[in-house]
Amino acid sequence: MKKSMKKKILIADDDKGIVTALTMMLEDAYEVTATDNGQTVRQANNIYPDLILLDIWMGDVDGRDICKQLKNQVSTMDIPIIMISARANAEKSALSSGADAFIAKPFEMDDLLKKIGQHII
Repeated sequence: MKKSMKKKILIADDDKGIVTALTMMLEDAYEVTATDNGQTVRQANNIYPDLILLDIWMGDVDGRDICKQLKNQVSTMDIPIIMISARANAEKSALSSGADAFIAKPFEMDDLLKKIGQHII
């Protein structure tokens, strides 16, 4: 498959281990771009990903605020966002901020791939 034909996934997580693992697992099937901070909004506007995996807490950046910004911009409002968090009880706040889905860390890769498949444009 040509790289340009692959669906694009933007990963936003401050845990470099998670980013590396996700990139390795996804890069054969998807074009993967990663960021570890508030550059998510800018990256989304630059690459127009088909899906965003967004950590709910990235150090001093609240992923819920990023999610709200993305869902309020015409250019990014239709991009599915799957929020991820080490706090399983964060699902309600993730979904109320506009996320399309939530998955708790640690997660099974098969579960994440299933969610991606359900939501990718």
